[in-house]
Amino acid sequence: MRGRTWLGAALVLGAQLRALWLAAAVEVHTAKEVVAVNGTNQRLKCTFSSSNPVGQQLSVSWNFQPEDLSAHELVFYYQKEPYKPPSGRFKDRVTWDGNIERNDVSIIIWNLQPSDNGTFTCQVTNWPDVYGTIGEVRLRVVQKVSFSEIHFLVVAIGSASVLMILVVTAVIICRQRRRRARDKRLEVADTE
Repeated sequence: MRGRTWLGAALVLGAQLRALWLAAAVEVHTAKEVVAVNGTNQRLKCTFSSSNPVGQQLSVSWNFQPEDLSAHELVFYYQKEPYKPPSGRFKDRVTWDGNIERNDVSIIIWNLQPSDNGTFTCQVTNWPDVYGTIGEVRLRVVQKVSFSEIHFLVVAIGSASVLMILVVTAVIICRQRRRRARDKRLEVADTE
C-alpha cells in the first residue's frame, strides 16, 4: 500500500511541476495582420512576457513564410545584439527597433514590395523559458495610388465643388434681384 501512495504522490507532484513549467513559458504578442503601402517602411511590433527576468541568454528570431508557401526565410536574429541577415530578400532592408528592457523585440522592414506579402513569425526564448507561444503577423503590401491619380482626383473633386458653389451663388443672387424688382414694382403700384 505504501508503494501506491508514493506513486500517487509522485504523479501529483509531476502534474503540478508540469503545470508550473507551462505557466513559466514565454508569451509573445503581435498584431494578427498589418497592411502597408508598397514602397513604404513598416514596423512589425512584437512584445513578450516571461516569468523570468530578461537575461543574457535572451534570443529573438524573426522568420518569413511567403504567401506561396515556399521555404521559410530568416529575417532577423537577436542575441545580446542585433544580427541582420547576410543574404536574402531582407538583406539591408530590416533594422532592429526593439527595446529589451521594455520586452519589445520589434523590427522595421524598409521599402516594402509585393513579394513581402506573407506571414512573419517572432519567437523569443529567455532561458530557462525556452518554450512558449510564437507571434505571427500577416503582412499585406498594397499598391499605392500614384501622384497623378491623386492629383486628378483632387482637381476633379475641387472643380466640381467650386462649380456647385458658383451655381448656388448665382441662383441666390438671381432670386434676390427678382424679389427686389418685384418689391419695387409693388411700391410703384401702391404709390400710383
